Amino acid sequence: MMRRHAYPRTAGVVAVLAFCFTGLPAAAQEPIAFKAGISDPVNTVLAWYMARDAGFYSAQGLNVEIFNMNGGSRGAAELQAGRLDVMHVGLSSVIRVNRAGGDIRTVGSLSNVIRFTFFAAPGVKSAADLKGGVIGVSTFGSESDSTVTLAMQRLGLTRNDVVVKESGGGMQRLAAVKAGEIKTTPINEPIASLARSQGVSVLVDLVPEQIPWVFSSIVVRRGDIAGRRDVLMRFLKGTIEGNYLALTDEKRAKDVLARELKITDPKILDVAYADF
Repeated sequence: MMRRHAYPRTAGVVAVLAFCFTGLPAAAQEPIAFKAGISDPVNTVLAWYMARDAGFYSAQGLNVEIFNMNGGSRGAAELQAGRLDVMHVGLSSVIRVNRAGGDIRTVGSLSNVIRFTFFAAPGVKSAADLKGGVIGVSTFGSESDSTVTLAMQRLGLTRNDVVVKESGGGMQRLAAVKAGEIKTTPINEPIASLARSQGVSVLVDLVPEQIPWVFSSIVVRRGDIAGRRDVLMRFLKGTIEGNYLALTDEKRAKDVLARELKITDPKILDVAYADF
């Protein structure tokens, strides 16, 4: 749990950035279009949602649009291709793109631990039930793909014992596992709470282990760090302010989280915010 006395320190960081990177001239100019990609609508995106809702990005002279790329590695590839300005994605996707000749970099993190729970199809209770079956992930090379290796280790299996298949976003994977089309899939909040509320059984839960991992990071093209440094700094400043507001104004944060992630169950909303 984050210590309460850490919040004023965060506020100080925001104040220093505000002093060093003044946004007054930027706000008076025509807003700069800025495309931000996410792998799925999840609670780790809340800092971005809050920054947009509170006008922190517009105060920095940015018109930020958030696009769901339905998969981390797919979004990272779109970033590398120049169709996004920034991507909310984990380290695995960054490595995949760079190994293929790309040049993208993580410049900030929104989550530093693994947040996946592996939910099972009806009848799948053990490693023996899973062996030879299909595991659904968002896209190959994404965090959902990489964490399959860890889940298999917990069950005494390897990736060679299963078939990994791209199965889309969290809601699509949840529907597929409930229908038995796949045998298990990793899901994070708030869809994990929805799965539990619907009685979907848990096969492996990596969340309590708090495994260190650059799970959700802010990724940009390396050339933009020098070539568009001012624009990236504005985006980062707005994100820091959005994150601070999400931590200090629970009611407003929950309102934004419920609207953006279409959460109607108060219990699921409470869990999703607490997990954030």
